[in-house]
Amino acid sequence: MDKLIIEGGVPLAGEVVTSGAKNSALPALAACLLTSEPVVLHRIPRVRDIRTMEKLLEYTGASVEPNADGTVRVHAANLERPEAPYDVVKTMRASSLVLGPLVARTGRARVSLPGGCAIGARPINLHMHGLEQLGATISQSHGYVEAQAPNGLRGATVHFDRITVTGTEDLLMAAVLAKGETVLSNAAREPEVADLAELLIKMGAQIEGAGTSTIRIQGVESLHGAEHTIIPDRIEAGTFLIAGAITGGDLLIRRCVPEHLAALIAKMRQAGVDVREEGADALRVKGGGKLRSVDMTTEEHPGFATDLQAQFVALMTQAEGISFITETIFENRFMHAQELSRMGANIRIDGRKAVVAGATPLTGAQVIASDLRASASLVLAALVAKGETLIDRVYHIDRGYEKIEQKLEAVGAKIRRTD
Repeated sequence: MDKLIIEGGVPLAGEVVTSGAKNSALPALAACLLTSEPVVLHRIPRVRDIRTMEKLLEYTGASVEPNADGTVRVHAANLERPEAPYDVVKTMRASSLVLGPLVARTGRARVSLPGGCAIGARPINLHMHGLEQLGATISQSHGYVEAQAPNGLRGATVHFDRITVTGTEDLLMAAVLAKGETVLSNAAREPEVADLAELLIKMGAQIEGAGTSTIRIQGVESLHGAEHTIIPDRIEAGTFLIAGAITGGDLLIRRCVPEHLAALIAKMRQAGVDVREEGADALRVKGGGKLRSVDMTTEEHPGFATDLQAQFVALMTQAEGISFITETIFENRFMHAQELSRMGANIRIDGRKAVVAGATPLTGAQVIASDLRASASLVLAALVAKGETLIDRVYHIDRGYEKIEQKLEAVGAKIRRTD
């Protein structure tokens, strides 16, 4: 297993270019299953989860041609096996994204349950309930969900009991080929949902309201090929904003969407960090000032993203005072706290709340990454810690960050990968 070795104490300076959003690229790849014509996607990040999704598409019978420039061409002319087997998808939680497209296109789907995750359960019941309302027959056995709709899906009003991003995306893809109108109520408003809808519209779908809590879809007979560029990764951009702040550096993050990071920027400014917009697609962060502790609660978009919570906790270890960080999305998303404590952080976990007392000097240590975003928080802590930090199990970070050590090294970080 690869490890990262980081020598801390270097203020980061320079420019970072944000990659395409992993959480937008995954549903976009799944959407390619909805048409027999080729779909070309640009700015697909070369990360582990993407490679897993590409293997899954190939398993179903699709042709997948990735290029070094981040372009991927998918041609799902014939879907011989509308399945997502456990062996292919066991390392990725987004496997349920193919359930809707497969049953909509072929009338049947068999998808391995995503199972638990280090940060908590990601139940698929909201996907299943929604598909049943669209007329699919759902059964569950031997760790798989099977959906049958031999006569096709039909439009319906689907109300999500709680907001679910992948559930919204899955039902959105299913509904575009359903007969009649579908209304998704209490839908997720994340930018990635709106990006998926934009791709589907280019493919011939009729969708209104994506990015709001009510999405209306008029089903069509079939979709056609299209070309689409994935939006920038707001979580990666946010991680680099925090990296600039925590090291007291001066970073320019290019090819990002400042609007997607409004909640993080507001909290960082509240903490005393200088964050400025530089044009329509760039942000500059200047650290070096005294950090103040602030309280934060994760929420669905447009609130503070749960995927930036661990990174923000790392920042708060360097802020004067007591911070209360409340996690409302996942029930077990403070696994980074124990590893940060090994580096000298003063963190107490009380249920879904982390109490962070700062500022505390951090020192290098040997730590283990438990999940994707937890690993990013350990990298951030290591960048400011005195001495050398060794981060084990960095395959977690490779699931969602493209070339993170090269990007950090280019702005001054002393970081290297070893096995």
